Amino acid sequence: MKKITLVLTSLFVAALVNAQAPAGTTSAASTQITPKADITKVLEFKEENHDFGKIPHGKPVEFDVAIKNISSEPIKVENVKVGCGCTTPKYEQGKTYAPGETFKVTLGFSGYAEGAFEKSVDIFFNNGMSKQIKFHGTTYKTAETPAPANTGVQKLKNSGK
Repeated sequence: MKKITLVLTSLFVAALVNAQAPAGTTSAASTQITPKADITKVLEFKEENHDFGKIPHGKPVEFDVAIKNISSEPIKVENVKVGCGCTTPKYEQGKTYAPGETFKVTLGFSGYAEGAFEKSVDIFFNNGMSKQIKFHGTTYKTAETPAPANTGVQKLKNSGK
């Protein structure tokens, strides 16, 4: 049993030593990775943290994130990832936007959070770029039944005849 353990340990160490690349060499996989572009030099965002203010509970709201391509290369929105089911994005997946072009991603919120809320959405672009957009606000509940009729007002109207 000791011999088997010693042989397996030796093989494991040998595999680890051979897996290390000598200093100064690069593998084929590492030469194919392109560096991540600086998003501030490629895209300009009009609003990164939207305030909905106070909204009625359960009333859907949405806002547009205006994005401008300030680079000399075309750009695409590849994906939009939301944090929960209460947020819905609308965008044209895979559409190419030319340099100088302004486009939008619409973010909707269901309004079913109670009280204060803060949500975030990640927008992914080509070339490995991404941007997190946030929005916040407060929901309030309205009365389920309307206020009772004010009979005093009716009496005033009738007495004026």
